[in-house]
Amino acid sequence: MSMLTEFKEFAMRGNVIDLAVGVVIGGAFGKIVTSLVNDVVMPPIGMLTGGMDFSQLKWVLKPADTSNPAHKVAEVAIQYGMFINTLIQFLIIAFSIFLMVKAINRLSRRQESAPPVPAAPPADVVLLGEIRDLLSRRQ
Repeated sequence: MSMLTEFKEFAMRGNVIDLAVGVVIGGAFGKIVTSLVNDVVMPPIGMLTGGMDFSQLKWVLKPADTSNPAHKVAEVAIQYGMFINTLIQFLIIAFSIFLMVKAINRLSRRQESAPPVPAAPPADVVLLGEIRDLLSRRQ
């Protein structure tokens, strides 16, 4: 089996395609959550904290040195405001996944708790039952 044929069989499996769809949807969902946090959640929180922009919060460990244009040194800082934004994004995604899993579990429990419909007895069993009933009426 050639490598190309083997790769084609691998790529065309259902679970690989499902995984690819999940990754694409997850990436799009991540962008939605990022926009939700940055554009909807954080501005009111910033307003409540006196107009503070969380994405700009940082601890400067070493300030930038721009005195020599030929040899610029970038600022070294811990961006804890961006970390707060990312943490809020994670909490929103985790809560969304929790709600989705909870709904799926509720649906699967409903399906499990439904009483199974008894299968119809085979034709020969029905026929034997009719013969038994006829014989019991004759006696």
